[in-house]
Amino acid sequence: DTELLREIAVMFVDDCPRALAELREALAKSDAPKLENAAHALKGSVANFGAHKAVEAAFRLEQIGRSGQLAEAPEMLRALEGALSAVCAELAAF
Repeated sequence: DTELLREIAVMFVDDCPRALAELREALAKSDAPKLENAAHALKGSVANFGAHKAVEAAFRLEQIGRSGQLAEAPEMLRALEGALSAVCAELAAF
């Protein structure tokens, strides 16, 4: 159903800034469990759109959070932000 997909896309695009803010906050506070949970939730949402780069970056952030080793997290968050920017632009045009 195209209309349903459009509604889901709009909700995702609207929620994306909040999800990224949650990831940034978790990283700023070095809150590994929060980073893991926020990345996991975002991964599930973006997977609905087949956005493999964004899914992979979110999955990697989830793993980083699970391990508690946050050194690579800033770089991976930047990668995720770039991938999500492309996804959101594409969804907004849909």
